[in-house]
Amino acid sequence: MADFDPWNHLRRATPARIALGRVGDGLPTERVLEFALAHALARDAVHAALKAEALKAELADLDPHLVRSRAETRATYLQRPDLGRLLEAGTCLPRGDAAAALVLADGLSAEAVARQGARLCRLLFAAPDIRWAPPVVALQARVALGDEIAAQLGVPLVVVLIGERPGLSAADSLGAYLTFAPKPGITRDAERNCISNIRQGGLDLPEAARRILALMRMARRIGATGTTLKEDAALAATT
Repeated sequence: MADFDPWNHLRRATPARIALGRVGDGLPTERVLEFALAHALARDAVHAALKAEALKAELADLDPHLVRSRAETRATYLQRPDLGRLLEAGTCLPRGDAAAALVLADGLSAEAVARQGARLCRLLFAAPDIRWAPPVVALQARVALGDEIAAQLGVPLVVVLIGERPGLSAADSLGAYLTFAPKPGITRDAERNCISNIRQGGLDLPEAARRILALMRMARRIGATGTTLKEDAALAATT
């Protein structure tokens, strides 16, 4: 029974780093190695490039567009968040009569978008009451890049699915940001709604889609997102 650890039952219930234990003044070797691995996975996720053509191929029947921000390299993207909020010069997306746009952005974890982006996109596009513009795959993108994309497409509501900043328990978490009537360079973060931790072991894709669609429907009803749009009220309105 020398290897018995009374905290194992708690560790099985959460990916969080809890009850690490100690050996003298330090951590057990196993916990140190677990931390090193989690840190390496997080660093790899931040620096990895999104395989945009593979993602476009998954969504080929939806006629996706590919755009880039003004951050030309990954290093520039990490050092200059402002450039990640602006479309590459010369970008031109076709205007239409759609009611909403969906952006699949690499963000700080390309792996998150590669794993979950296409499947979540299809769940959202299956909603019969929302007329979507063709999806947009965005490279070196920050959340606010969706504002300029929405303006070019001429849509009043944009959803940005973006790789979230990796942590030490998950490096493939996807976030969804909703913005009604986005204004490039003007819209503030307080005017957006966010659903985070979309991943296996977190918020599953069907539930994420349900919450996003509920927020979208309520946003259209009240003409706003952000602090005036409450998720609980949006979900209650769909039951």
